[in-house]
Amino acid sequence: MDERERRSTWPVRRFRLGEEPADDLTGTTPEQRIQMMWPLAVAAWTFKGEPPGESRLQRHVVRVVRRGG
Repeated sequence: MDERERRSTWPVRRFRLGEEPADDLTGTTPEQRIQMMWPLAVAAWTFKGEPPGESRLQRHVVRVVRRGG
């Protein structure tokens, strides 16, 4: 099945401007919301030109010892 045939099976709903249903996500879990957001984040990273799978968290460990008095 090619792309055109696949798209022809997608469900489509049409609403008048201002009569769209509200986005109600109260029935979803945080995990489901993250799953919905992840493709958007990957697309944004790709658009920006950055690799999408790299964490920006620092991996080194630091210990600060303060000499008090």
